[in-house]
Amino acid sequence: MDAMLLATSTAAAVQSVSSLPHQALDDLDYMCVKYARIWIPDPEVVWKSAELLKDYKPGDKVLHLRFEDGKDLEYKLDPKTKELPPLRNPDILVGENDLTALSYLHEPAVLHNLKVRFIDSKLIYTYCGIVLVAINPYEQLPIYGEDIINAYSGQNMGDMDPHIFAVAEEAYKQMARDERNQSIIVSGESGAGKTVSAKYAMRYFATVSGSASEANVEEKVLASNPIMESIGNAKTTRNDNSSRFGKYIEIGFDKRYRIIGANMRTYLLEKSRVVFQAEEERNYHIFYQLCASAALPEFKTLRLGNANYFHYTKQGGSPVIDGIDDAKEMMNTRRACTLLGIADSSQMGIFQILAAILHLGNVSFTSRDADSCTIPPKHEPLRIFCDLMGVEYEQMAHWLCHRKLATATETYIKPIPKLQATNARDALAKHIYANLFNWIVDHVNRALHSTMKQHSFIGVLDIYGFETFEINSFEQFCINYANEKLQQQFNMHVFKLEQEEYMREQIPWTLIDFYDNQPCINLIEAKLGVLDLLDEECKMPKGSDNSWAQKLYNTHLNKTALFEKPRLSNKAFIIQHFADKVEYQCEGFLEKNKDTVYEEQIQVLKSSKLKMLSELFLDVKAISPTSATPSGRTPLSRTAVKPTKSKMAQASKEHKKTVGHQFRNSLQLLMETLNATTPHYVRCIKPNDFKFPFMFDEKRTVQQLRACGVLETIRISAAGFPSRWTYQEFFSRYRVLMKQRDVLSDRKQTCKNVLEKLILDKDKYQFGKTKIFFRAGQVAYLEKIRSDKLRAACVRIQKTIRGWLMRKKYLRMRKAAITVQRYVRGYQARCLATFLRRTRAATIIQKFQRMYIIRKRYRRTRAATVVLQSYSRGYIARKLYRKMLREHKATVLQKHVRGWLARLHYHRALEAIVYLQCCYRRMMAKRELKKLKIEARSVEHYKKLNFGMENKIMQLQRKIDEQSKDSKSLLEKLTSLEAAYSSETEKLKSDVERLKTSEEEAKNATNRVLSLQEEITKLQKELHQTQSEKKSIKEKAEIYKRETDQLVQELKEQNTLLKKEKDDLNHRIQDQAKEMTDAMEKKLLEETKQLELDLNDERLRYQNLLNEFSRLEERYDDLKDEMKLMVNISKPGHKRTDSTHSSNESEYTYSSEITEAEEFPMRMEQEPSEKKAPLDMSLFLKLQKRVSELEQEKQSLQDELDRKEEQVLKAKAKEEERPQMRGAELEYESLKRQELESENKKLKNELNELRKALIEKSAPGVTAPGAPAYRVLLEQMTSVSEELEVRKEEVLILRSQLMSQKEAIPPKNTMTDSTILLEDVQKMKDKGEIAQAYIGLKETNRLLESQLQTQKRSHDNEMEALRGEIQSLKEENNRQQQLLAQNLQLPPEARIEASLQHEITRLTNENLYYEELYADDPMKYQSYRISLYKRMIDLMEQLEKQDKTVRKLKKQLKVFAKKIDELEVGQMENISPGQIIDEPIHPVNIPRKEKDFQGMLEYKKEDEPKLVKNLILDLKPRGVAVNLIPGLPAYILFMCVRHADYLNDDQKVRSLLTSTINGIKKILKKRGDDFETVSFWLSNTCRFLHCLKQYSGEEGFMKHNTTRQNEHCLTNFDLAEYRQVLSDLAIQIYQQLVRVLENILQPMIVSGMLEHETIQGVSGVKPTGLRKRTSSIADEGTYTLDSIIRQLNAFHSIMCQHGMDPELVKQVVKQMFYIIGAVTLNNLLLRKDMCSWSKGMQIRYNVSQLEEWLRDKNLMTSGAKETLEPLIQAAQLLQVKKKTDEDAEAICSMCNALTTAQIVKVLNLYTPVNEFEERVTVSFIRTIQMRMRDRKDTPQLLMDAKHIFPVTFPFNPSSLALETIQIPASLGLGFLTRV
Repeated sequence: MDAMLLATSTAAAVQSVSSLPHQALDDLDYMCVKYARIWIPDPEVVWKSAELLKDYKPGDKVLHLRFEDGKDLEYKLDPKTKELPPLRNPDILVGENDLTALSYLHEPAVLHNLKVRFIDSKLIYTYCGIVLVAINPYEQLPIYGEDIINAYSGQNMGDMDPHIFAVAEEAYKQMARDERNQSIIVSGESGAGKTVSAKYAMRYFATVSGSASEANVEEKVLASNPIMESIGNAKTTRNDNSSRFGKYIEIGFDKRYRIIGANMRTYLLEKSRVVFQAEEERNYHIFYQLCASAALPEFKTLRLGNANYFHYTKQGGSPVIDGIDDAKEMMNTRRACTLLGIADSSQMGIFQILAAILHLGNVSFTSRDADSCTIPPKHEPLRIFCDLMGVEYEQMAHWLCHRKLATATETYIKPIPKLQATNARDALAKHIYANLFNWIVDHVNRALHSTMKQHSFIGVLDIYGFETFEINSFEQFCINYANEKLQQQFNMHVFKLEQEEYMREQIPWTLIDFYDNQPCINLIEAKLGVLDLLDEECKMPKGSDNSWAQKLYNTHLNKTALFEKPRLSNKAFIIQHFADKVEYQCEGFLEKNKDTVYEEQIQVLKSSKLKMLSELFLDVKAISPTSATPSGRTPLSRTAVKPTKSKMAQASKEHKKTVGHQFRNSLQLLMETLNATTPHYVRCIKPNDFKFPFMFDEKRTVQQLRACGVLETIRISAAGFPSRWTYQEFFSRYRVLMKQRDVLSDRKQTCKNVLEKLILDKDKYQFGKTKIFFRAGQVAYLEKIRSDKLRAACVRIQKTIRGWLMRKKYLRMRKAAITVQRYVRGYQARCLATFLRRTRAATIIQKFQRMYIIRKRYRRTRAATVVLQSYSRGYIARKLYRKMLREHKATVLQKHVRGWLARLHYHRALEAIVYLQCCYRRMMAKRELKKLKIEARSVEHYKKLNFGMENKIMQLQRKIDEQSKDSKSLLEKLTSLEAAYSSETEKLKSDVERLKTSEEEAKNATNRVLSLQEEITKLQKELHQTQSEKKSIKEKAEIYKRETDQLVQELKEQNTLLKKEKDDLNHRIQDQAKEMTDAMEKKLLEETKQLELDLNDERLRYQNLLNEFSRLEERYDDLKDEMKLMVNISKPGHKRTDSTHSSNESEYTYSSEITEAEEFPMRMEQEPSEKKAPLDMSLFLKLQKRVSELEQEKQSLQDELDRKEEQVLKAKAKEEERPQMRGAELEYESLKRQELESENKKLKNELNELRKALIEKSAPGVTAPGAPAYRVLLEQMTSVSEELEVRKEEVLILRSQLMSQKEAIPPKNTMTDSTILLEDVQKMKDKGEIAQAYIGLKETNRLLESQLQTQKRSHDNEMEALRGEIQSLKEENNRQQQLLAQNLQLPPEARIEASLQHEITRLTNENLYYEELYADDPMKYQSYRISLYKRMIDLMEQLEKQDKTVRKLKKQLKVFAKKIDELEVGQMENISPGQIIDEPIHPVNIPRKEKDFQGMLEYKKEDEPKLVKNLILDLKPRGVAVNLIPGLPAYILFMCVRHADYLNDDQKVRSLLTSTINGIKKILKKRGDDFETVSFWLSNTCRFLHCLKQYSGEEGFMKHNTTRQNEHCLTNFDLAEYRQVLSDLAIQIYQQLVRVLENILQPMIVSGMLEHETIQGVSGVKPTGLRKRTSSIADEGTYTLDSIIRQLNAFHSIMCQHGMDPELVKQVVKQMFYIIGAVTLNNLLLRKDMCSWSKGMQIRYNVSQLEEWLRDKNLMTSGAKETLEPLIQAAQLLQVKKKTDEDAEAICSMCNALTTAQIVKVLNLYTPVNEFEERVTVSFIRTIQMRMRDRKDTPQLLMDAKHIFPVTFPFNPSSLALETIQIPASLGLGFLTRV
């Protein structure tokens, strides 16, 4: 077999080269020169590269070659054709993305290019014109993620590296652009990766289609894969999971090109595999999965066993696949069935039928005779089959061995032989399986079906490629027939595209001779063709394979060149297909074509009790195509099955169609579908048969290339002008071949002039409208000339530079030599001077050394003499001193010994005397004790006899106590006298003792003199002894001293060593501590960074969720609008108000209650009235005056509160220590609350009366003074003011009185219970105890009486003080009333000053009075301060009530003002001029206009929609940004919020904020694609958020405020929740801004950063193929780097004009630069042509320009430059050396921002643009991978260009004062009033 393949491949190789035009080969003779490289056929690697050793001359018969391994060869040319071997392309063209870009287009060039890309660059995809060649890597590659899909989405097919996603994008784009259905035809051998490629294409469509509701269609299709693989895939010799059917999946799209559904059509199911498998092959997977799961409880009834038990699963002898668990796969299959809606009952029905098929295969037959057979009785397999299928055993056993023959008149039942019965059994099994297959596919289609209308579709065809085996039967014939049809369609499409290209460029079209396989198709399907003769033979009663073969020989042999007969066989035939010759064995053709299934067996199955089986055979017409399909594969097409009649006769007729006929019809329908679409081709190649990753088998690959039509595409391209260049690309590439004078302004004319000089033969090229067309080999010739020119230029440059370098080196060496000489001579001179200097110095040293020695000797002698003298004199003096000392000490010893003896004698005598005294006194005490005991007994008796003498005893006891006290005092006096006496006696005794001792000393002195003389003699002897001992001791001491000195020296040395060790240890400890601190700091930094990353991740997650929420919210709004539209369409004439505002408002608002008084003005405005009561202007002015007075009074009360704040704080601290209020206080509070509520009701009733009086219709004079309305209004206003004053005074007086009384009377519990006392008295049995209790009780009573009297006195004093206080308060009240009456007559400003002055003086006097009053009693002063604090609380409550009253009156005044304005016009019309003159003029107090604005804007509730419309919806950002202050809308909105807060109107605040948020959302939804609008509202939203923070009143936000700004803080509402809502809104706007700028920048980035040559001439343009890339030359319509920078300037200026926060601008810039870097790097990683040294220089220059822009805008600290770091490192990686290990180490340390996958990808893609650059070797890439294997980074290849950094909004307070803001009239906000 290998020899046959080798011969075939060699012959085909020669044939493919010889198929090129002969003229083209002759024209290439001049290229066959010395060192030219060529390809020669090789039996091992198909083609082998060699180099010419000498030039070829015409007529040479031999070529002298040298292989790459160094071997030489003489290659003989064919003497007949004299064709030269194909030339090899230059290295610069090797590895191109498109095979048509190669200069030499032939088979070896294609094979080598694919091998280089697959093995060296790890690239599995390559274009070949319109075909995508996909080589199976047998390894999972990270090139199919969602990031890759996003990178290919929207790109032109030629702009990116080849990929299945590029083909899918091209199909999707053409479907949307051309409004035409598309098809992707995926073909290839089994195991080449067809199914995976189709799956990735469908995944791409599901991702980019933008479908929101049914985006899981692709997932459903993928979920069907386990089912389809289990019932349609099997193990073959070439693939463990070979798909044994073809499928065509139509993915449907709607008008917006979103996926809405899918449909699957299957073809060519190999039914014969159910009953037969070749060696080392298996049946379909589902059978083995069932056998592996036989132990499951639910499968017990199926009676399954091991796969080797069943005939249908054991024929291949390989029931197990390594690494595959069939039981686990069964679980996946069942799970997929459940996901696709197949019920559990239906699943069990499927498994029951499949198990029955297995048991049917075990049914055996026994022969009776040659023409009949039978089944053994009670045959177990058949019985199980019948039980599972629900049919009768006897019926099935009978019709398996018999058949029915029908004639015109009668019907016969005929037995059949054993062989025929076996075939009928197998046909029945195949028929059941095919119908089950159809049923499952139908249910899958139901799951994928959509109810929406399909607008267009993209079909994905996954079908077999060309097949040839050792034994080829009917299945291979059908497959190759289908591939012939597909190849014809492919050839016609390629030819058509080629013709269109020529016509488009207006090049003369010459008919290209391409291979047309129509003769082969006619041989198969035409009349009397192979299929026709096969059908005819099947109709013959005794037709056989042999007779059919003879008919084929007779009909086509020697008549058709494509049909041949094998030499050694009469039962086979050979057909020359487009790919190769295939020999088919005729055996089995007829049986497989007829696929006989007996009708009687089908009828038995139809009568089955199994519902599932009945469904399979319910409609004969629906399954007739399947039942008549080949034993090869079953066509399953919706269009193929269109029965028009339902009669059984018609069904029977359809049932008898042959398989070949059905297959031909289904194939025709498929071709019609494909011809109605635009096809895209994917050819899958299997690189080796061993499934080794990245292993390339040249033989297998070239065989598949010939079979799949890739080489045919190459041949068609090579027959014309395969190389095509635009004029600009040609000029840019070959500018080096032109001289300066040749360059013209017209690029087209320049190229023509140059080509005429370079290529003399004008037939070698053609000039089109936009391109230049070259013949094969001309680009290689031009590249050779260009490289020669560059090489010559390089030689000249090298010559000049080397000469300059050598000259420079010589001058440097000469200068160095002179310098060395100078330094050597100087060194020698310095050495001589040093010698002379040393000699003189030595002489001087000797002189002084000798002098020093003599002086030292003299000084030593003198010092020794002095020492001897000093020692001798000292010895004599010490000896005399010791003698005198001994005498003195002896005297002292004698004195102390004698005194001690005398004292000892005295103490002994004293102790004896004391002892005698003690004995005597003890005896006397005993006697006295006896007497006392007797007396005591007599007293007790006396007590018993005299029980009633207690009082006397008590009196006596008192007397005794008094006497005891007197005795105690006497004893104290006595003890003092005794102490004085004893001290005197002691003094006298001491004097006596002194006298006695002096007498004794005098007596002993004489004796002592004698003893001393004796002692002196003894001491002299001892002295001599001691002197001798001293000498010996001195000697010992000197020895000891020397030893100690030596020991000290050693200890010092040890000490120094220990000190050194200590210092070393200290240094080491310090180093360790430093290291530990560094490590801790490093760890802390890492933890901090990790926490920051976690925070950013959490913030990013939150913002992504917010983005998803906003997207869902927009989706919800869209759906709601669609529903409204549908409602409006269904109900014409029905109108609805826009509910967007209200529905959105509910999202951010909360429920609140509106009082009747607040609702009333709104109801009044809504009530229609034809005539309104007129009012007088004076009445309105008086009302306004009264309101202003109330406001001033409110302001004065507020000032009073502010002045007392400091006093209250102190009182508050003390008040916290007091107990809580008692029940009386609570009662008082409830009483006060009831009074206030009643007063409020009263005011409401009076106000309603006022409204009624004003609303009544009356004459014009109703508003005159004295009229009812006028009087009622004045009365109400005066009563309100008087009532306020009175209530305020009464509340203050009552509060002070009650609180002072409560503080004055503390509760006490000192009373005792009388019952307890009585019980205690009864318990006392002893008279003494009763007496003591009685005395204690009397003392207690006295104490209680005294306390009660003191409390009564204090209470009386407090009552008097309170009466005085009440009297003073009354006087103060009268004084207040007088002052108030006086103030009412003053103007408003003077009135405010007078009231303030009066209040200040009153409070000052009051404080002074109480301080003096309670100066001595701090508790009372404290109670006073507490009462004052409570009084302040009352004032605050009163102030709040008054605020509400003022607000209500203001609202009423607004209503009245409207009525006055309207009624004045009516009055002026009704009153004549004379009446106007005679009317008396009433004096009116007109208040002065306020000049001090509060920074608030007042608006009416009904003007809120107008405010939102004018300020948000209709506002033009450009005018506001240019003419007005930044953030003006935000300031205006906040000033409106301030006024609503000032009014304490929560509903108004909530409504305004909600309307604002919804308005911003609405304008962004409407104009969300306008960067200026989004930027404007992002800036204003942030400013509004900052204003809410700055004026919130929180200390953290008020640090930078001025005093005036602090006064403008919000007072009533905490808007923290709305701040969070606004923050979320700002995040959404920011994300929308990023999306807008991304959409603007996206088209510019690749063109400006990669394709455009910023530095002209650095990078040349390489040749490209059919799929042209975007030109890198800047045309008028292309983007450049300047375009990007201009756009960045525009973005930055717009954001600055809108007043965006600087920190936010930095974040936006950082995001923009990240997008630029990510998109640029992603495209660099996906474009091989961009990975070169010159492109790296271009990128670095472009990045430097972006950095310069950052510096100009002062944005270097924004972090934008860091986002470009991966791109910078990728550019550096393209430029660094890539050869040695040092280079690898440098790359690993340099590229820390790139992942390992990205580094390896760049190195794999690195492509030299010029021949002087070198490719990166595979070993170097392996070295990089080994060095970086420990790096922990993500395996992701591309950066996430859609990533949005989490945004933060740092607080940025504004210094702008709100009161200074002016509202321009252009905004149309005249209804706003500054307050």
